[in-house]
Amino acid sequence: MKLIILDRDGVINVDSDQFIKSPEEWKPIPGSLEAIARLNQAGYRVVLATNQSGIGRGLFDMATLNAIHDKMHKALAQVGGRIDALFFCPHAADSKCDCRKPKPGMFEEISRRFNMDLKGVPAIGDSLRDLQAAVSMGAMPVLVRTGKGEKTLEAGGLPEGTLVFADLAEAVRHLTSPIA
Repeated sequence: MKLIILDRDGVINVDSDQFIKSPEEWKPIPGSLEAIARLNQAGYRVVLATNQSGIGRGLFDMATLNAIHDKMHKALAQVGGRIDALFFCPHAADSKCDCRKPKPGMFEEISRRFNMDLKGVPAIGDSLRDLQAAVSMGAMPVLVRTGKGEKTLEAGGLPEGTLVFADLAEAVRHLTSPIA
């Protein structure tokens, strides 16, 4: 089975320093939905692993998060794409949970649920914590320059072997090309 792990905000949709707190605020990055459809067509199981501390901070509730994800799923379906599984951490940044990236909890759960080692599995994110969570489980770190990606790249300190692409569409073209 081919598996790929994606962060949500800044990778699939436009990010906001004020959080994505409603379906109206969720707007796909151009080309990202089609890129996910391309992954599906190439035989990948597409999994999301996303920190959603807005819940823990009281900025939105589970019903709102579900409505945001419903909008995302419907938008994906319109271009022939789908997310196979969605994992999220609802805890605030100061909580002591094991699931908030850069901690590996969500990645450990993905490994358990799919009954597979994540070694070499592409994990695409726009922040250092996305890449750190990936590396902690042996996944392949991939940075996109969208969202916080440009600032992450400028700050340096990326895990060894991190691949860098302009956006999700470019990363997917690389991963699904015959020479990848």
